[in-house]
Amino acid sequence: MIKVIVKKEDNFYKEVEITGHANYDKYGKDIVCSSVSSIVITTINAIISLDKDAINYDDTLGVKIEVLKKDEVTNKLIENMLKLLYELQRQYEKTIKFL
Repeated sequence: MIKVIVKKEDNFYKEVEITGHANYDKYGKDIVCSSVSSIVITTINAIISLDKDAINYDDTLGVKIEVLKKDEVTNKLIENMLKLLYELQRQYEKTIKFL
């Protein structure tokens, strides 16, 4: 199961951590894992292209995004990412869990 941990402070996202595997199919053929990866990487790339100092991320063990700046654009992009992950969770209930 993919686990998503979200931390907020003052109505701004502070940290998002995504770990695990969906186990919907075999590694390399799992459409849920592929979708999660695409959503998260696209969001990270969008934020960095607008402001390279807005976040730090580590993709060593899953993905951990640390928000360094409290700004509306970064917050909206992360909010959009989470909405897409929630929608994916609705479609594949047993593969993603928000903690």
